[in-house]
Amino acid sequence: MERIQTEEQYKQLTQGDELTVIKYDATWCPDCKTLDKFMDGIIDNNPDKHFYAMDVESFPNISEQNDVRGIPSLLVYRNGEKIAHLHSKFAKTPTQITEYLDSIK
Repeated sequence: MERIQTEEQYKQLTQGDELTVIKYDATWCPDCKTLDKFMDGIIDNNPDKHFYAMDVESFPNISEQNDVRGIPSLLVYRNGEKIAHLHSKFAKTPTQITEYLDSIK
């Protein structure tokens, strides 16, 4: 999963009319590392969505603007708007994430 490197890249990725999923995480987060173990399969099963990762410590303002209070969190954007937010306590299993992503069309 490609990592977002700049605020400008974040803005460009979230402005499109396609579904963009951003995983908010941190290098020290054990739940984030667990999520990474099964994300490839989830990405493969969601070809209609574009997936990226963002370190909350590198982009605290963006994280705060998007109400990211725990990690990992999965947020979905389209046309510059956040349209869905899977909070960290619900982003721990492949089933939780699959059901969340399946509900977004």
